Amino acid sequence: MFPTMFPLATGQPFGALPVMPVQAMTQQATRHARRVYVGGLPPTANEQSVATFFSQVMAAIGGNTAGPGDAVVNVYINHEKKFAFVEMRSVEEASNAMALDGIIFEGAPVKVRRPSDYNPSLAATLGPSQPSPNLNLAAVGLTPGSAGGLEGPDRIFVGGLPYYFTEAQVRELLEFFGPLRGFDLVKDRETGNSKGYAFCVYQDLSVTDIACAALNGIKMGDKTLTVRRANQGTNQPKPEQESVLLHAQQQIALQKLMLQPGAVSTKVLCLTQVVTPEELINDEDYEDIMEDMRGEGGKFGALVNVVIPRPRPNEAAPGVGKVFLEYADIESATKARSGLNGRKFGGNQVIAVFYPENKFAQGEYDA
Repeated sequence: MFPTMFPLATGQPFGALPVMPVQAMTQQATRHARRVYVGGLPPTANEQSVATFFSQVMAAIGGNTAGPGDAVVNVYINHEKKFAFVEMRSVEEASNAMALDGIIFEGAPVKVRRPSDYNPSLAATLGPSQPSPNLNLAAVGLTPGSAGGLEGPDRIFVGGLPYYFTEAQVRELLEFFGPLRGFDLVKDRETGNSKGYAFCVYQDLSVTDIACAALNGIKMGDKTLTVRRANQGTNQPKPEQESVLLHAQQQIALQKLMLQPGAVSTKVLCLTQVVTPEELINDEDYEDIMEDMRGEGGKFGALVNVVIPRPRPNEAAPGVGKVFLEYADIESATKARSGLNGRKFGGNQVIAVFYPENKFAQGEYDA
């Protein structure tokens, strides 16, 4: 029926195997529960490479339950729509394959799902419908229960993203709250351009609500972010998370600044988490800090200026708590950002972002 259907050998030619009518009927009856949908395949994928990959991966995670040999017995690929149906030997092995969602195949994460003709009620009578909890997913770089990182109650929907944001920029924004277990920036199939929304799951699930609360409603250019649990949950941060949330909200403006077009690379760096207002009151302490900043900043290139706003008596002072380093060229500023961002200073982790040169020149330190 399908010219690209690829029957795999299991020790001898497929056609040479005697198949009893009862066995054939059983195979047909269980087929919907033995097939696996694999989406997002790269253009280089073919039946043999998909079959070999998934057979090897199933063996690596201990997912083969039907005895020795390859778990995959058949592969059909739709090259135009970049998906495949992978047929396993048994219902149990197909269920184990569900744990492989998000696995990297030929450099790209693929979606592993049940096919549209899957009948959960009927499948439940044929064998296990959930992956074994004893699978060694770490052997192939996956986390138990992650579903490729993009399923479950802790999946986050991120909407309202400006279309010009790249995957790297969106990830950088989200990873401010911690490393991601899974991430998917949804793109138009025809053009490859962002559709303006994404999904993610954090490795540390406790930061899910913190990230949602801090990011939701943030304005990005002419867009406003909508960030919430994908299942419409409205859980609020727990009391012990409030201090972390406050800190996140204070820093998110700087993260936004990094993602503004034209502000990604400038000659000026803004450092936070370096000094406290109290440390800037005493003149001697202030000069020592200035000297330290000149020394550290000068290691990366020609440093033109160092500005550290100080508190003013009975008057609000913009930018207090920040350190600004102005370099002679963007290359030096870029090296400085790479070298300083994430470093420890006085027990705190420094955050270094590029700062608009025009605002710096005008003394606008609260942008």
